[in-house]
Formats: sequence, C-alpha cells, structure tokens
Amino acid sequence: QVQLVESGGSTVQAGGSLRLSCIASGNILNIETWNWYRQVLGKERELVATITSDDNTEYPNSVKGRFTIFRDSAKATAYLQMNSLKPEDTAVYYCNTPRILFEDQTMGVRQAIDYWGQGTQVTVSS
Repeated sequence: QVQLVESGGSTVQAGGSLRLSCIASGNILNIETWNWYRQVLGKERELVATITSDDNTEYPNSVKGRFTIFRDSAKATAYLQMNSLKPEDTAVYYCNTPRILFEDQTMGVRQAIDYWGQGTQVTVSS
C-alpha cells in the first residue's frame, strides 16, 4: 500500500543545515505537487514549501532564502533542504501531497487525497 515515509530530522545547532527526505512507497504512478509543513505543539500547522509539477516553488517569508524544496520524480521522493537554521525552525516537519495516483495489485489504479507523512522532528539549538 502507499506510504509517505519521512527521514532526516535531528538536532542541529543554529546556523547549521539539514536535508529532509520524503519517499512515497508503493506502486506510485503520479505525484504532481509536494508540500512541506511544520507544526509546533499547540500551534497551527504552517506551510513552509510547495513545488508543483511545472517546478514552481513557493515559500513563506519565514523560510524564504533558507529553505529549498526539490523532488526526484523517478524516485517518488521530495526533499527539503534547510540552511541557516534558527531556533524558531524547531518543529515537527511533515511532507504532504494533495493527490497520489497509485496502482493497487488487486484494485487497480487508485487515488489518495491529501496524503501525509508521519512527521520528523527538527530541533535547532541556540
């Protein structure tokens, strides 16, 4: 079955860098748009990066110039490169796609809507 599996989160000092990965497992046929979100306990989830099928990217001002989203469609994988990390970047980071088209062995081609990874913790120490 289809899964989004994130990795790369860890503890890093301020000014350091991390690269997060999100791999879509299963027989993935198409993922057009990838998003990265982050969430601090007790606060709303924040969109921090988007990449579309035509390679348009969007970032909020809080991360613009420091974070870069990119993907490897052949590997069904999205990445978030985070540089110049700040303590306020500390959060659980989630990958997301609005739609996954995949093939189930018995059910055929299926569609999953608003699909999320499990999250990976990023902690930036001062």
